[in-house]
Amino acid sequence: MTLQNMIDYCLEKKGAYLDFPFGPECAIIKVKAQSQKKGRVFAQIFNLKGADVATFNCTAEMGLVYRQKYPDKVVRGWHCPPVMQPYFNTVSFNVVPDDEIYKMADQSYEVVFAKLPKAKQKEILDS
Repeated sequence: MTLQNMIDYCLEKKGAYLDFPFGPECAIIKVKAQSQKKGRVFAQIFNLKGADVATFNCTAEMGLVYRQKYPDKVVRGWHCPPVMQPYFNTVSFNVVPDDEIYKMADQSYEVVFAKLPKAKQKEILDS
């Protein structure tokens, strides 16, 4: 898997768009909220110390499942404050099966989408 493969996969989700608020080296995929400036992040895709990685939102339970299933390959969101870490996983590409990473991206999108107001969810689904 490449960074571009994951970016393309995430952008296939309804309402998803690409942003670079931290510079060109870190692709942020968001779901539209009230405006694109207030979109909700569901994937952060970047190179970390020579490794291609992604950070995804998750439930605390699913985050723990993946961290236990892939110790040292899936870790708590490396950049998140400790109180938020259970709700984010950072995963290295090419050390975890691609299908598992795609599942993590899907779950992240679902977690973030569920937090949108119902009217916004309907608007996105109808578009």
